[in-house]
Amino acid sequence: MNLVEVLREDYARFPVDQTYSIYASDVFFQDPTNRFRGVDRYRAMIKFIRTTFINVRMDLHSIEQVEDEIQTRWTLSWNAPLPWKPRMAISGKSELKVNSEGLISSHLDYWDCSRLDVVKQIFNASA
Repeated sequence: MNLVEVLREDYARFPVDQTYSIYASDVFFQDPTNRFRGVDRYRAMIKFIRTTFINVRMDLHSIEQVEDEIQTRWTLSWNAPLPWKPRMAISGKSELKVNSEGLISSHLDYWDCSRLDVVKQIFNASA
C-alpha cells in the first residue's frame, strides 16, 4: 500500500489507530498551535485529541502526491468537552514531505481560519 492509500485510511478513522510507521522518527510537525519534532510527540498530540475531544471526525476532501510532496485538504470537527458540547470545526490543508526512505519527514498544517475564529465557535455553536 502506498503512502496516499495509508493516509486516506488514517484520515477515515482519525484519531484512532493511526499508522505512525509512515513517519520518520524525527518528523517535523507544525500547525497554528503546535511546533515540534519527533514521532513520539506526534503520537502524543493525536492521543490528546482522541482523549480530550468528543466525536472527532476528519473529512478528507482531496489528497494528491506530486514527487516528494503530498497535499491534502480536510475538515476536522469535534465536540468540545464543555457542558453544552459545542460542535467545532477547522478546515485546512496539509503539506507532507516524503524523504528518500519513503517516510514522511515534515507535516505542515494550515488552517483556513484564525485561532480566534476557532475559539469563537465555543460561544456561537449549539449542541
